[in-house]
Amino acid sequence: MSQPTTELWRLSARELAGVIRSCQASSREVVESHLRRIEAVNPSVNALTLVLAEQALGAAEAADRARADGVELPPLHGIPFTVKENIDLAGTPTTSGIRAFAAAYPLSDAPVVERLRVAGAIPLGHSNCPDVTARWHTDSELFGATLNPWDPARTPGASSGGEAAALVTGMTPLGLGNDGLGSLRWPAQCCGVAALKPTLGRIPHASSIGPGGEPISTQLVDVEGPMARRVADLRAAYEVLAGPTWRDPWSVPVALQGPPLPEPIRVAVVLDPAGQGTADQVRDGVARAARALEEAGYAVEEVEPPSVEMAARTLLQMLNPDMQIMWQFLAPMARDCTRQFLLGLFAVAGDPDPMATFQSYIVRQSLLRDWGEFQETRPLILAPIATDLPFEVGKDLTGEEVAATVRMMRMAMAVNTLGLPAVAVPVGVSEGLPQVVQVIGPRFREDLCLDAAQALEDRLGIITPIDPRGGAGR
Repeated sequence: MSQPTTELWRLSARELAGVIRSCQASSREVVESHLRRIEAVNPSVNALTLVLAEQALGAAEAADRARADGVELPPLHGIPFTVKENIDLAGTPTTSGIRAFAAAYPLSDAPVVERLRVAGAIPLGHSNCPDVTARWHTDSELFGATLNPWDPARTPGASSGGEAAALVTGMTPLGLGNDGLGSLRWPAQCCGVAALKPTLGRIPHASSIGPGGEPISTQLVDVEGPMARRVADLRAAYEVLAGPTWRDPWSVPVALQGPPLPEPIRVAVVLDPAGQGTADQVRDGVARAARALEEAGYAVEEVEPPSVEMAARTLLQMLNPDMQIMWQFLAPMARDCTRQFLLGLFAVAGDPDPMATFQSYIVRQSLLRDWGEFQETRPLILAPIATDLPFEVGKDLTGEEVAATVRMMRMAMAVNTLGLPAVAVPVGVSEGLPQVVQVIGPRFREDLCLDAAQALEDRLGIITPIDPRGGAGR
């Protein structure tokens, strides 16, 4: 074979699908390579919480038999993927990181898992998340903390932090996470990987665990999406995952590609959202990305969309009453760190106020109109995800620290308020940490975001996979 099996873990998901399809490697060899990589590096970062080695090898052998029989192969045939702890993977508990859910076995796969299986991909295991995903740092009651492979003293992000750390170290080529307060894009920034936060309704979000529904505020905010090291892998996963299902009433049938736009496509560049300060390392990454898009033929202009701070604040006002009601059920089982974080978040949000909640939904609709008008002439927005570096582990629990984290996450939160699509894409390394930006698009124009992200990757290169700092070698 032309591809050494010990190096298969380095390849992207699409590359792996190609070598399997062309018989340069078997699916079993691909899975075995990733299992060896997991054994070598997961002890250094604690990203994966459950590894389905036997099941994955059995599925890989079945995939190899199908290839040998000459059947038509699906697009992701034989490649492994991993799944965040709060996404249903049949046969394994959906723990959300807490002991109370340690035996919470779902009745079926989540739609996103089901669709990847149909596309030929093989579940390799679960990845870590904070307790009930309620923190911007990944540390779970069941599994402990995930370490940032670039700098273990800093957070890997959350709540999809285990997925990001597994991707950046080569333990998986493709992952599934979710995003309500930046939980796909923030770990992508901390760990230096790519992620797609889709438009609300683009990719179905559903679970067979729990009461069968969510409060209206989280229905309007939470989305599931893919994470990877390459933009092309996000696109491949997006094409598989998108589309309606009865299991998610918000999911809608919308074409994957929108109509062509007049060229050059205009991009609004935001260096310092709402003028509240941006770290030099983050600002420099956005500026570098702006120059690269200009070189790629985009029309770049430094201008900010309307009311970024108000949009971020509206998200908290929408979520606050529902979060505080849910907290009444979670409080008896919550650890001190979760309690500290949530109480700090509630302090930032303020006491629940029915009038403020009522107004928040009106403000959201007004902001959607304002941003929609803005994006008529500047369809894409290039901006930071968080405006500061990954914080030091443990520096997110006091009231002051939570307020600072909310402030630095303002652009990511604004996007969640409005349900817009965004792609996180690495653009370099500075001060020993990755620089990652987000490309935000109009509703249901993930294609525009992915095109721009691909242009950035083509010009600024690939920074992963890496070895954990101070951990196992390649």
